Amino acid sequence: MKPLPDSVIEILTVLLKPGTRDSFHQLYLTSSLPLQGKWEINVLAHGPSLHDENTYYVFRCFNSLEERQKKEDDFYGSDDWKEGPRSAILALIDHITTAVIPVSVFDGWALK
Repeated sequence: MKPLPDSVIEILTVLLKPGTRDSFHQLYLTSSLPLQGKWEINVLAHGPSLHDENTYYVFRCFNSLEERQKKEDDFYGSDDWKEGPRSAILALIDHITTAVIPVSVFDGWALK
């Protein structure tokens, strides 16, 4: 599926509390990821970072900045999230950094 011209990639860098990355990963796979799918949030990639034992990454794609805001407001405001994995996930997180970039940054990129 080709992204729309205004599509954006959201890059989350999640700094986890020491020793919790495996628990976070399992919780993300079994609870958060399926829930994001239900709410039609397009998760492109996620997983433990290679550079240290306390960092996790999530890449998500949205058709526009406006769609990102609406989908995140709807998802994080939902009972599915608040009464579901929210507390367990937040208990493992120390800090999250977010970057949002235009998908056009990747135009012409190819791995050789």
